[in-house]
Amino acid sequence: MIPLDEIQAAVDRIADSALRTPLLRLPVDDAGAEIYLKLENLQPIGSFKLRGAGNAMARAGREALAKGVYTASAGNMAQGVAWNARRLSLPCSVVVPDHAPTTKLAAIERLGGRVIKVSFERWWDVIVTGEFEGLNGYFIHPVTDPDVMAGNGTIGLEILEDLPDVDAVVIPYGGGGLSCGIASALRVLKPDARLYAVEVETAAPLAASLRAGAPVEVAYTPSFVDGIGGKSVLPAMWRLARELLDGSLVVSLDEARTAIRLLAERGRVIAEGAGAASVAAALAGMAGGGKVVCVVSGGNIDSDALAGILSGE
Repeated sequence: MIPLDEIQAAVDRIADSALRTPLLRLPVDDAGAEIYLKLENLQPIGSFKLRGAGNAMARAGREALAKGVYTASAGNMAQGVAWNARRLSLPCSVVVPDHAPTTKLAAIERLGGRVIKVSFERWWDVIVTGEFEGLNGYFIHPVTDPDVMAGNGTIGLEILEDLPDVDAVVIPYGGGGLSCGIASALRVLKPDARLYAVEVETAAPLAASLRAGAPVEVAYTPSFVDGIGGKSVLPAMWRLARELLDGSLVVSLDEARTAIRLLAERGRVIAEGAGAASVAAALAGMAGGGKVVCVVSGGNIDSDALAGILSGE
C-alpha cells in the first residue's frame, strides 16, 4: 500500500500541473445506482497520467533528470511524461506498442516526445523489466513506480472530499497503478467503500488471476480499448491488487461502446474505451447499488473510432 502521507504530499507537488477534476452525477435513472463521474479526461493531456508523471518527476529532482526521461506507454502515460518534460525543458522518449492509436502518437509528438514504436511483445518486455537498450535517461515506470501511484492516489482524496459517503469506486485497470493508488487512499480514509478494478473481455488478466489465486497469462486481443489490458498481471502489482481491491469487473466491447455513446449523448463527455469501461460496469450493475463513482480515466480516442461508435457501427 502507498502510504497516505505520500499521497497527501503529492497533492502539493502536482498542484501547478494537474487539474482538480470535477465529480459529476451521470443523468441516468435506470442503472440501479447513483452513478458519478470522476472526469480525468479533462486533464490538460486528456488523462489522469499527468498526476503520476508529475509527482514522479518532482520527486526525482533535476539532477536525476539531467539526461532526460523516457517511459513505455500505449499513449496516455507517454503524454503525461512528455507534457511534464516540456514544462521542465527536458528531452523525452517514449516506447510504444505497434497498435498505439494515431491520436495518442500525434499528441506525444506534439508535446515534443520522441516515439519509438516496437512490437507489443517487445513493449511488454519494457513494462516488465523497466529497461530499453539505447535509452539512458531517467525511466519512469507507468505502473509500478510508487511515486506514480502516489500521484494517482490524489484522485481518491478528491473523490472523498466531493462525495464523503461514496459506496463504491470503479477504476480502469491497465497495470494497476491507478487502481492501487486510489485504493491506497480509500482503504485508510473510507475502509467500508467497495473498490473494483474494471477490465475488458479481450484483455482481463487480473480477473483471471484472482480466480486462479495466482498470476496467470491470458490471451490478449488489441481493440479500440487500448488504455487498459495486458497479457498478465505485473508481478510487482499482484500483491497490492489482491490486497487493496474487491475484485475485477469485466465488460464486453459492446458494453464499452454503449457507455461511450451514453456518456457523449447524456453527459456530454468524450471518453476513450478505457475511460468508459468503468461506466459500462456500473451501468450493468456489477458494482452494486448506492453511490458509485466511475473514474473516467481518459478521453483520448481516435476520431474515426469515436465517429463509428457514435453512429452505431
